[in-house]
Amino acid sequence: MKNELDTLMQKAGVDIIWSAGPAQYNPSMVYLTGGGHLTTADYLKKSGEPAVLFHAPMERDEAKKTGLRLESYNQFPLSELMKESGGDRLQAAALRYQRMFTKMGITHGRVAIYGVVQLGPMLAVIDKLRTAIPGLEFIPEIDNSILSSAMLTKEKDEIERIRRMGRITTTVVDRTADFLTSQRAKDGVLVAADGQPVTIGKVKSLINMWLAELGADNPEGTIFAIGRDAGVPHSIGRAEDILRLGQTIVFDIYPCEATGGYYYDLTRTWCLGYAPDETLKLYEDVLSVYNQVQAALKVGQACPDYQLMACRLFEEQGHKTVMSDPATEEGYVHLLSHGVGLRIHERPSFSTGMASSDSFQPGMVFTLEPGLYYPERGLGVRLENTLWVTPEGKMEVLAEYPMDLVLPVK
Repeated sequence: MKNELDTLMQKAGVDIIWSAGPAQYNPSMVYLTGGGHLTTADYLKKSGEPAVLFHAPMERDEAKKTGLRLESYNQFPLSELMKESGGDRLQAAALRYQRMFTKMGITHGRVAIYGVVQLGPMLAVIDKLRTAIPGLEFIPEIDNSILSSAMLTKEKDEIERIRRMGRITTTVVDRTADFLTSQRAKDGVLVAADGQPVTIGKVKSLINMWLAELGADNPEGTIFAIGRDAGVPHSIGRAEDILRLGQTIVFDIYPCEATGGYYYDLTRTWCLGYAPDETLKLYEDVLSVYNQVQAALKVGQACPDYQLMACRLFEEQGHKTVMSDPATEEGYVHLLSHGVGLRIHERPSFSTGMASSDSFQPGMVFTLEPGLYYPERGLGVRLENTLWVTPEGKMEVLAEYPMDLVLPVK
């Protein structure tokens, strides 16, 4: 959690956190500032001291909403810095950062870098800063970083924001189901009132419209794939494909709050009109594994253990898995879960191939999404919910929605 930043910094041997960029679609800045309409800003925190937010003067009112100590870029006018730099814009930017750091007394120590910025210019600026303030060491953290560790468990307000996104997500899924079931079937194809086949592109356009109406963004897109494409886990589906009865549709939807806040993640598998016996068997296998794993989840258990459990259960059903054949492209071919928050994929890690030390603890938010895939048979089934580990250690689905396979069609 955010109140653990100083402890995590000390543990990692980091003296300063620096996050740069806008406060929209920028997970570290959203987390550290709470978000808001900041087109560019710099967050600087020294270990053991309150953070400071440097901001543009035009965005001073938005900056105030963060509750952080504020400093305006006006103290370092770019026009004057450009004169000092002989018109070199990168040198002027480096001078501004040098003076920002010096004003905060940041002249030595290890600096952990975060944020979403243009990589080329920022690398050039950091190179110049290394020369201007040789006592600083810049640390671009990747695995198990300070922020990923802080974000591993969520505070109450974060849970409520994710829960709200869950309500929006299930509302859109329900509208999608209502739309599909309100159409009619003709020659094994779903057709609209004008007699034209319903396409994946049409369904996705409605999904995007409904999300926007409810105040959500869809920056990662939506998986709505049928037939063979449903058998390839991250195939998003082809816009021109028509919806045929009896084929599996994998509907994976993962929107976020407007301007890039908290995400939600949910997957359902549907068949329109009816499900063939082969599909029904596959669906029952996935549902069985989902239910068994969910029932076994408990605080303190290592997260990768449940990936191994899912593999074992699927193999007992006769399916290939990534445990026995890491290169398999059919059967169970992916991880069981991932964390959800300001990124659609974040910690905890369920990978068995990495040195993951993540174990379940209160405050975690994660998906549970077993699936089976047979693209050459035109089949794919995945079921997914987003869960929260409550303070009491219970595993709670944040937004319930039926897992029915068949959607009736007139």
